[in-house]
Amino acid sequence: MNKSLDNTPNHVAIIMDGNGRWAKLKGKNRLFGHKNGIKSVQKIVEYAKKIEIKNLTLYAFSTENWNRPKKEIETLMNILIDTLKKEINKMVENNVRFKCIGDITKLPDNVVKVLEETIKKTSKNDGLVLTLALNYGFKKELIYAIKNLATKVKKNLISIENIDEKIINNHLYSGDLPSVDLLIRTSGEQRISNFLLWQISYAELFFSEVFWPDFDENHFEKAIKNYKKRERRFGKTSDQIKN
Repeated sequence: MNKSLDNTPNHVAIIMDGNGRWAKLKGKNRLFGHKNGIKSVQKIVEYAKKIEIKNLTLYAFSTENWNRPKKEIETLMNILIDTLKKEINKMVENNVRFKCIGDITKLPDNVVKVLEETIKKTSKNDGLVLTLALNYGFKKELIYAIKNLATKVKKNLISIENIDEKIINNHLYSGDLPSVDLLIRTSGEQRISNFLLWQISYAELFFSEVFWPDFDENHFEKAIKNYKKRERRFGKTSDQIKN
């Protein structure tokens, strides 16, 4: 591997925050911010591929976002549909594998149809894994995993004694995704907002003051460089890491 790519995070997750506030500062409505936020998604996906990040997970719509105005939710869903239809061939050509985590069964039928089509068409790609968290919240994910495990224990498919971290992980929405190495949140907010709490147990956190529509390759590069300077000890001492 090229020396410049050493220590690149394997899995980056991003809480894309600030679309509405960005739009308000420009005298526009929130929908204008969401539409421009898509441009940042495209830039970040391209840069992730360029520096050979293997997994990129984006928080696109939380379980709490259903509390937003109906018009805003409808627009977000339409933006998602339009974007996937426009980008699906590009993802296939660029060897990007598309995935979703969250309870997508609660999304509108036309959204689910496009999501399933995109997942299917890119399923054989083995490059960057681009995952959208849609109707996602970790508390709901944990409940989902517990119910599945309880059912299997009841049917004697799994014994309680054998339940460990690996088995729990395999029953989460994100079961086949690796742990998050770097979590980025934009817009100056410094909270996790019910996002991938199990998966970010040892993640490095990076909070950017930049609103999501202004977050570009340079800001992403800054986050990656900051990550590379950190010493990840996973409970060990610095001397143990060096030896």
